[in-house]
Amino acid sequence: MTEAPSFPMTRGRCPFDPPPELGRIRADEPVARVRLWDGSEPWLVTRYEDVRAVLTDPRISADSDRPGYPPPSPGIAARRRQAKAFINQDDPEHAAGRRLLTADFVIKKIERLRPRIQQIVDQLIDDLLAGPKPADLVGAFALPVPSLVICELLGVPYADRAFFHRTSKTLISRDVTPEQAVAATEELLGYLGDLVEKKAADPGDDVLSRLAVEQLRTGKLTRRELAAMGQLLLVAGHETTANMIALGTVALLENPAQLAGIRGTDDPALLANAVEELLRYLTIVHLGRRRVATEDLEIGGQLIRKGEGVIAATDAANRDDTAFPAPDELDLRRKARHHLAFGYGVHQCLGQPLARVELQVVYGTLYRRVPTLALAVPVEQLNFKHDMVVYGVHELPVTW
Repeated sequence: MTEAPSFPMTRGRCPFDPPPELGRIRADEPVARVRLWDGSEPWLVTRYEDVRAVLTDPRISADSDRPGYPPPSPGIAARRRQAKAFINQDDPEHAAGRRLLTADFVIKKIERLRPRIQQIVDQLIDDLLAGPKPADLVGAFALPVPSLVICELLGVPYADRAFFHRTSKTLISRDVTPEQAVAATEELLGYLGDLVEKKAADPGDDVLSRLAVEQLRTGKLTRRELAAMGQLLLVAGHETTANMIALGTVALLENPAQLAGIRGTDDPALLANAVEELLRYLTIVHLGRRRVATEDLEIGGQLIRKGEGVIAATDAANRDDTAFPAPDELDLRRKARHHLAFGYGVHQCLGQPLARVELQVVYGTLYRRVPTLALAVPVEQLNFKHDMVVYGVHELPVTW
């Protein structure tokens, strides 16, 4: 009997491509056993249509407390037991949590933030250009843009960014111990719990204030439940977009013909299309969407038993040539809106309208205002985030 390969696999020479082994599995055995850090062997699903089937099948659960659920690391397993967000629950609990936030992230409301996001991006570019070079684009630009935006939206003081950047980094690392993950979780929950209580007493015009008034004051949700919700929004709201800004910039600088196609444009449709293609091509949530079967079922011709773990490999699916011709090429004019970078089905990313607007503004502004932007070191010297749930670069030295 052949031993199941370890997951996640090692990437190849191109830092933007998923591990080559994923391509082999997708071609030869699209629903295959893989071996995780704890010795468990969930199913890895790699084809586009099969991944969509996993993410929409009501017999497959997102509940991280169910036996057989495959967590990415011992630290992440521990912090989910400590504070479980609604994205790791099934309906009706998942739908109830999501419903509390839907109105804050609808496209119409997010579009009203576009001028403010443009203002933030312009100011940070002014500061970058006025500072020394080379500079770290992650610290000077990619991380501050979404951090400022999500802080203003939630009502979290941006002055506290060093604290929540540190704790967030621990929460999405695969290398921390369970004790470290739990400690960081409690630190951030304590901070956000205090903040929610202050807002219940003296509300402002932000999401946490609204939740504090509607949920905490009325006794519908506890301080800890609201803090857990705030933690999900704060961490997801800046970590994912920050990595897309930095990694997307590396990808564009390494593909100058593609970059030239958007550098001088003010066509919002072209920029929006470019964002979708970069989301598909990079798929920064690169360890798959984790699930567990609640009944026996068949996916891609493979029988999956009740209680067996399932990993929907969205990065492999986004490189499936049945859904995207020549999928390993970055083509900013490709129609890629049907990608799975935000997931699929009822658990699809709630914040995707905000991420899209932020990326459209960033990609449409940074390379136009800094046309000579270039890597300050060879791409081979960059420190990529193989150790994180969200892929990207730890630092990005640039010059201009």
